[in-house]
Amino acid sequence: MITAAIAGLGRWGKNITESVQGRSARLRIARAIVRNPASHAEFARKHSLELGADFGAAIADPAIDAVILTTPHSLHLEQILAAAAAGKHVFCEKPLTLTRADSVRAVEACERAGRVLAVGYNKRFAPSVVALKEIVASGRLGQIQHVEGHNSNAIASRHFAGWRRDPHESPAGAMTATGVHALDAMVAVAGPVAEVSAQLVTRRDGEPPRDAVSALMRFAGGASGTLTTVRVTPQYWRIHVFGDEGSAESLSDTALILRSVEGEPERRAFPAVDTLHAEIDAFAAAIAGEAPYPMTHAEMIATSAAFEAIVRSIDARMAIRVE
Repeated sequence: MITAAIAGLGRWGKNITESVQGRSARLRIARAIVRNPASHAEFARKHSLELGADFGAAIADPAIDAVILTTPHSLHLEQILAAAAAGKHVFCEKPLTLTRADSVRAVEACERAGRVLAVGYNKRFAPSVVALKEIVASGRLGQIQHVEGHNSNAIASRHFAGWRRDPHESPAGAMTATGVHALDAMVAVAGPVAEVSAQLVTRRDGEPPRDAVSALMRFAGGASGTLTTVRVTPQYWRIHVFGDEGSAESLSDTALILRSVEGEPERRAFPAVDTLHAEIDAFAAAIAGEAPYPMTHAEMIATSAAFEAIVRSIDARMAIRVE
């Protein structure tokens, strides 16, 4: 059993805790690091968490094997470096960092320390996305020509934190919190992005803001791509991979359509999965040496690099090559 500390008990930190605590046979959360422990006392009692405000003290505790980060994005790199130096495995909520260079530093620190680094793109664990990746890898679609991605939701209307409109914490509008899930899924099926041309359109200031990000992409493997995310709209998810022999489309966590050049579309339905539980169990399995975490370090860096290019393209209003 892996013993972990979690840094941050906002909405997502609580969601992860509730998905894992007492339900996972692989990992338990023993400590929580928060700015104001008193405000989380009831939640901590319910889930048997020791509360504290000192991140350094938590990672210095020899009883702690790993740390789960659900903190603001700007803190991720510093916390990953400190955790790796303390010999702790790290699960970091997406995005890993906001730049490619910082993601490289995070990856290299964990590699030097021989510690597992995992990133919380929980959509990768949705059954339809797992199936989509398998279909593409099988070659059934032929040569990939184009990938369309869309991830929008109304979460910002119901759970909006002020730091999420800070351009230093959440550049590129809804792309940072929402669209990046679709971006990562596109990287998972089509590989690194080579060039991006993106725009951010804001329809209303205030909290929560109304904005939309759209991007044209070219992948290093030659395929083209389009990506859209809209803040404050009903939830919508779609990843569609087009090949010269067929296409496959993830329409939700549990629904996929497979199309061939000839014949009727094949609709597949999958049982629902708790993707938060699944990603934490995969993290624990990687720590135990049972299986690699199903996201390579190269993919972590590629997603961060593509995200950074989207931000730069919006700011510069021009196409940006991904470094």
